[in-house]
Amino acid sequence: MEYDRPNRREFIAKTGAWAVSAALGTKAVAAEKQRTQSSTPNAEKMGWRLACQLYTFRNRSFYEALDAIAALGIRNVESCFFLKLDHKRPKLKTNESLSPNLRRELKSRLADRGMRMTNYYAALDADSSVFRKIFDFAKEMGVETLVAEPSIEVFDALEQLCDEYKINLAIHNHTQSPKSKYWRPENVLQVCQGRSRHIGACPDIGHWVRSGLDPVESLSKLKGRIITLHLKDVAEAGNLKARDVPLGMGKANYANILKHLGAQGFQGVMTIEYEHLSEKLVQDVAKSLKFVEDVATSLQG
Repeated sequence: MEYDRPNRREFIAKTGAWAVSAALGTKAVAAEKQRTQSSTPNAEKMGWRLACQLYTFRNRSFYEALDAIAALGIRNVESCFFLKLDHKRPKLKTNESLSPNLRRELKSRLADRGMRMTNYYAALDADSSVFRKIFDFAKEMGVETLVAEPSIEVFDALEQLCDEYKINLAIHNHTQSPKSKYWRPENVLQVCQGRSRHIGACPDIGHWVRSGLDPVESLSKLKGRIITLHLKDVAEAGNLKARDVPLGMGKANYANILKHLGAQGFQGVMTIEYEHLSEKLVQDVAKSLKFVEDVATSLQG
């Protein structure tokens, strides 16, 4: 059989193209392996996107925490304005003060792992002059929801920015105290009344239980205004200092909570948060993920 022998230049061009293609293919495979695979696929079928509040891993920098969270199969994170970005540069905080170059670095670290900063716990205090800078940062990071406990007098300004940027504001509750403005669901509803649909609640279930509130009853009061949640279980009800435990192992009755959210038709980000550091922290978060996935599986029959 006769064939045309390629000349030297053609041969080099072709083999060079094959080499480049092979190299790019190898890099693509490596990148694909690095991307986070969800450990809660059935929860996602319910419309529940599991996230982790980075306060859970506050003894690590943001970048260090990402590796632990990715290994757990969590693809969404809730950042926090006062936490460190990188242990090598301890003065840097994960907030709107980051320079454009550092913001690009942060976005790249997330994208490399196939992760998103869906929520951002922000310092939306009485100084409204910084609000636009916070919203600009959130928009650039791809944030869907700002989680905060704003003063009542700044809601007009926040509502305008929420509508302009198409970013949600979810009001968070801490445990009952003179400083906690939103520990009761009625207080959250009051500041949401007549407001944009971009403004709603981020119920912290564990803090409700610590404060002696019934979670299902409280969720019922907030129906239609729940934007995102902090999933937290605690060892004792009515004890403001009760220790965190994995979901389903405490007094919140998480099976009923998740069933109720399913019945409400809730779809959105559910953020696992753990307040107590321990050597078993990663295992405890893994147990919490498995609990949510198991309940989601059972709800789907």
